[in-house]
Amino acid sequence: MRLRSFLAFLLSISLALQLAPALAANRTSAGTSLPPSVSQALRQAGIPHSAFAAEVMPLVPQGLPTPVLSRQIHAPMNPASVMKLVTTYAGLDLLGPQFTWDTRIWTTGELRAGTLHGDLIIEGSGDPKWVRERIEATLTAIQAQGIKRIDGDIVLDRSVMNITPRTEAFDDEPLRPYNVEPDGLLVNFKALIFKFTPDPENGVARIETEPRMDGVSLPTEVPLSANACQDWRSQLRADFSNPSHIRFAGRYPAACSAQEWPVAYSDPTQYARRVVRGMWLAAGGQLNGEVRDGLRPAAANLLLHSPSLPLSELVADINKFSNNVMAQQLFLTLSVQPGVAGSFEQSRQRVVQWWRTRLPAHAVPTLDNGSGLSRRERIEVRSLSALLQLAAQGPLAQPFQNSLSIVGVDGTVKHWMERHPDSRLQGKAWLKTGSLRDVTAVAGYVQSQSGRRYSIVAIINHDEAKRARPALSALLEWVGQDAPTRPHAKR
Repeated sequence: MRLRSFLAFLLSISLALQLAPALAANRTSAGTSLPPSVSQALRQAGIPHSAFAAEVMPLVPQGLPTPVLSRQIHAPMNPASVMKLVTTYAGLDLLGPQFTWDTRIWTTGELRAGTLHGDLIIEGSGDPKWVRERIEATLTAIQAQGIKRIDGDIVLDRSVMNITPRTEAFDDEPLRPYNVEPDGLLVNFKALIFKFTPDPENGVARIETEPRMDGVSLPTEVPLSANACQDWRSQLRADFSNPSHIRFAGRYPAACSAQEWPVAYSDPTQYARRVVRGMWLAAGGQLNGEVRDGLRPAAANLLLHSPSLPLSELVADINKFSNNVMAQQLFLTLSVQPGVAGSFEQSRQRVVQWWRTRLPAHAVPTLDNGSGLSRRERIEVRSLSALLQLAAQGPLAQPFQNSLSIVGVDGTVKHWMERHPDSRLQGKAWLKTGSLRDVTAVAGYVQSQSGRRYSIVAIINHDEAKRARPALSALLEWVGQDAPTRPHAKR
């Protein structure tokens, strides 16, 4: 027995020695060293290399590409809004690019001489973008059907989604538009937009507010000041504590010219009711009853449809402008079935099942709400890199790439050239950016000067992650200058 044990020990040592070179080659062949420019940016930001995970891979028509840079690809990272790439591609693949949401209008009772003797029901479909212009068009269409006056109520049916309200806002910022919660009947993102226009002759800034709201006192002007435009919002000394009476106790700097300020309404449970009533009355309609939440009666009669834009267009809003609530609306829609409301839990299960079918060789991401506005969501860089490769090769390649921000052109990287005047990436990189208090990330596609195309994923998780944004910029520029095809010094 001792001889056998000794021989087994020798065999294990021999195998280890034979495999060591191969394992080492596997670790280094993909380019584990960072480009000098990236290393320098991390060092200047005080961010350790251990907080940085990235993979750059060429896009090839067939086969498995070899990464040109690959670091910490299996570390679960918080991707922030880059997680929207999972939600939008899964949505395109599962629902189809031509999928639309259909908000339906129903009635009860009888219509006689322009008066509906019953209720008007607005049944939500989870439409991510049922905004002011489309609401106005829907109300106009209702009146075109002969309804000028409603003797009953306007009923808002949001039962298509089962959502438990959050107990607190993300990062304790309840009035930030990114904190708006999803809704089966999402009206205008539950937000107000204040538009300030200086009127120097009268010493005031005129204020316009959208959309119209019933029962809310809104300011129409605020005094001007001679202060610098910097931090103009805080100078207004806004008071949103009373949802029925919004005030600006400060002044507006005349140096600012015209500006807009989107704000999440402080009482989101009342937002849809106030907006629908206000817009109905503004459109010339009359209402004897109230606007209330409720369910569509089985005996209601369908009056008309209000379909959304196709999904292929809406994913562009989600990714280019990193719209969190729209991403969550899409994520919830993935689990909506006839007679079954969508929920975060059921959508998580469906995306996991989809992932295991489409990307079975890669680690499944940890999902929360599908928008990246989460401290729990995690994904491996290799997994996200594989998704980008898959998306680039399939029939959904164009609508998916079209949803990404184009460097120097639109979305979250529209002003790239202002910060990087020597960059050659304008119009040559399609990206999704992500940012939280302790996360900065980027993912997408880059076309280099020679015409080569690459997928790129880079994520930094660190308390000072925002300081490391130049490192991500340096990586993108490195790829754009064809540096992946040239040897670079190890760091």
